[in-house]
Parts: sequence; C-alpha cells; structure tokens
Amino acid sequence: MSETLIILFAALVVDRLVGDPDWLWRRVPHPVVGFGALIGWADARFNDRFVAESRREKYGFIAIAALLVGAVALGSLLDDVVEGWGGLGLVAETLIVAVFLAQKSLADHVGAVARGLRGGGLEGGRRAVAQIVGRDPETLDAAGVSRAAIETLAENASDGVVAPAFWYAVFGLPGLFAYKMLNTADSMIGHRTEHHRAFGRASARLDDLGNWLPARLTALLIVIAGGWPDFRARWDLVMRDAKLHRSPNAGWPESAMAAVTGLSLGGPRVYRDDVADEPFMNDAGRKDAGPNDIDAALVTFWRTMTALAAVVGALAVVVG
Repeated sequence: MSETLIILFAALVVDRLVGDPDWLWRRVPHPVVGFGALIGWADARFNDRFVAESRREKYGFIAIAALLVGAVALGSLLDDVVEGWGGLGLVAETLIVAVFLAQKSLADHVGAVARGLRGGGLEGGRRAVAQIVGRDPETLDAAGVSRAAIETLAENASDGVVAPAFWYAVFGLPGLFAYKMLNTADSMIGHRTEHHRAFGRASARLDDLGNWLPARLTALLIVIAGGWPDFRARWDLVMRDAKLHRSPNAGWPESAMAAVTGLSLGGPRVYRDDVADEPFMNDAGRKDAGPNDIDAALVTFWRTMTALAAVVGALAVVVG
C-alpha cells in the first residue's frame, strides 16, 4: 500500500508538470483512445436500434461487464510485468498512472477558454469551450461560456483526477484501468438519448457508483483549498446545493467551486440532445462570470490538486 501511494504521489507530480505532450500522442494512440475504440465497437455491434429496448439494455450490461473484466485483466497483467522490473518497474508504473491523470491537460483546456474570450471575444470563447463541454456553445453568452468552463473544471477535477487516483490507490493498476474504461464508456454511451438510453444505462449507473465517493472527496478538497476562515459556511452551501444538480455526483465539486469562487453555477443548460432545466447552485452568487473568474477557478483547482497530493503523501508516510 505504501509503495502504491508513493507511486501515486510521483504520478501526480509528473502529470502536473508534463501533462499529455502532443508530440507523444500524435505518434502513438493514448490508451483511452484504445478504450474508446473497444466501446465504439461494442456500441456498433450490439446497440441495434431495431432490437427491443429491454434486449439492448441487457446487451449493454453484458458489454460493459466484459469491457471491465478486460480492463482489470490488462491492469493485472501490467502489474505483474512491471513488478519484475525492480526500480525500473516503479518508474514505468509511475508513468502509466500519470498517463491516466488529467491535471495539466484539463487546466490547459480550461485556460484556453479564458484566452479565447480575451483574444477572440465571444466567438473565440465559444470555439474553445466547445472542445470541453457537451452543451451547445451557440446558446452561451460570454458569462455562460465562462461558467461552463468553470463547471467543467470542477466536475473533471473529480472524474479526471481524484477518481482515477482513488481507484488506483485502492486497487492498483486493475482499479485504475477499470475506472477509466467505465468513465470512458459513460462519456460515449451513457447518454439519455434515444439511441443510448437503454444500451448505456448500465454504464451510466456504474459510473455514478464509481464516482460517488471521489466526487464528495473532491468537493471537500476544493472547499479546503478555498481556505479555513470560511470553510464551514462553504461546506454548508455544498451540503445544501449539491443535490440540485441532476447528476448524483457532479453537483458536489461544482457546488464547492461555486462556494469558493462566489459564482452561481449550474442553472438551465442546453445540450445538443437534451435540455437541463435546473436551479443555480449558490444562487446568491454572481452570474456575470468572465475570463478573470476562469483564472481564479484555475488557482482554486491547482490548490485542490496540491491538497490531493499532500493527502496522498501524508498517507504514504503514515502507512509506510
């Protein structure tokens, strides 16, 4: 356990400094791309719109179960391989874990929205935010673009960093690979559209389960990152507003970010295939967000990541 936590701490540092270098992933496919290809194949092969919905739901459950078994098997195989490499194996596992974390890449994409707004106005912001959100960017004004970027930053702090770190800490590479397979499946087929509602139901529900605790841990870390003087008031706001989000998990980090930044997040949103008519979290906060607010949210994000690394490092010392 101590070795796993040390590797995780090192992976968090590597990902924070290096992220996902374009020069590398232009030459070799990212592992998540491979996961996505398998999920896409299963979707094309078994999600037949002419088949009864109940059968498509059954096929979806079997598909995600098989994909998760495969992910666990791959993680176990790599675990066995690197274990025999001694010190080189520790380095290799650190790099593998870092690949599945998303601190720098997430911050870079969100920061691009602020730069887009400053350099290209509303259209520049819309182009940048379209790369990281599922909602229709044409329905967003400048404040909406900014809030969308901040909401994505908060949600993906959980989905893209805390959750994979958590499952790696608990179950090693098999846990990490299984989580990333599940989270990728949810993003691809876990939608409420007519085509994916039945086939992706199992993936969506399992992803909700897999993110349940990490989302709440992320919210706690975000509130801690906001500073101690207002901790209690901010946490009370999270406890009040997290349930306003239609997702059982996304509302936690988003309401925490709203509490720390003083912004009002969430509210009605238009997606390409759906409309979310929800109340705002921290309704008393500001709704006129801008690029400076994105910058402030990024500062909170990096403080949150520092808190996460500190917790992992402290646990490694205690367990060791």
